[in-house]
Formats: sequence, C-alpha cells, structure tokens
Amino acid sequence: MIDFIPVLIYFFAVIDPVGTLPVFIAATKQHTVKQRRFIALMAFLTSSIILLFFIVAGEIILTAMHIPLAAFQVAGGIVLFLFALSMIFGESKPEQEIKMAATIRETAVFPIAVPSIASPGAMLAAVLLTKNNVYTLWEQAQTAAMMMIVLLITLVLMLASSFIMRLIGSAGASIISRVMGFILASLATTNILAGISDYFGLSVAAVS
Repeated sequence: MIDFIPVLIYFFAVIDPVGTLPVFIAATKQHTVKQRRFIALMAFLTSSIILLFFIVAGEIILTAMHIPLAAFQVAGGIVLFLFALSMIFGESKPEQEIKMAATIRETAVFPIAVPSIASPGAMLAAVLLTKNNVYTLWEQAQTAAMMMIVLLITLVLMLASSFIMRLIGSAGASIISRVMGFILASLATTNILAGISDYFGLSVAAVS
C-alpha cells in the first residue's frame, strides 16, 4: 500500500488546481458557458492522457535512452526546485500562464492542459512515484488513482471557476500558488536527496 495522503499532496502541489483557475478563466473569457464546459472537459481528458502515458511509459523511455532513474530524479528535483522558487519569489503560476493566454490563441490544450495542468512537475511526479523497481503494479494503480482524484478536483474547479474566482480573487489564487510553491520546494529537495542516495547506494532514508 502507498502512503495516500503524501502522494495526494504531492500531485496537488505539482498540478496546482487552484493556480489553474486564473489560467482557465483568461483562456475562456470570450467563450459561452457551454463552450467553457467543453473546454474544461477537453483539458481534463488531454492532461489525463498525458500523465497516464508518463506513468505507463515514462520509465521505459528513460531506460531505452540509458538514463538512470536516479539521475532523472536529481535533475528533475533541481528543475522542480527552481520552478518552486519562481512560484515563491517571482511570478506565481497563474500570473505566468495568464500572460501566455493573453498572447497565444486560447485553446483547451495550450495553455490549460499543458503546461497548466500536465506541468513538467506533474510529468516528473508521474514517473518518480511509479518506479517499477520500487512499486508493484497495484501500488502504481493506487498512485494513478490519487493523480486522477487531483485531476477531477481540477475539473470541478474549472467548471465552477467563475464562482470560485469571485470568492478568493486573483490575490487569493496567487497566495495559494505560493504556498504550493513552498511545499513543492520541500518535495524537490526530498527528490534530490533520494536520487543521490539511490545513485551512490547510501543509507539515507529516501522519501518518494
């Protein structure tokens, strides 16, 4: 059995459903309510397919390219840490991706599904939390279920986006995104330490 709560928190931090809200609203502001529902469903399906693909084939692709999973874990941890720092000290996720939505034709795939929902961090998490040499197929299925729960939460928030944004405002979404950035920085550091431990065979306790 996996630790459900840590895995759920991990995916919630990297997918950041609350941070997706301003992006969704900016990308769909010219559309009708019916069109917004369709775009939300399309974004949910697209991001689900992408992340499930990384769960199934991510490690296989790395193995075929002769990239040790520990090296991927350290590199990914560094990237996640830098991304988390930008969320904490720089522009938060909603602020960055709203700018993308303002300059690029708004579609369900970009920037909503990618990179807002299926972010690089989410793709990395999908691979790291389903390592074949650590987790059984049943445990990987449990991890996939936790990821799908977060994606469903994201879908619900997108469908209720107008009401939620009126409730918390852009400032509230930015604050929550920064808190998620701090959590993500901690998770990134854990991944770096775990990757170093795995690569050198150290006895440091690794938290996946």
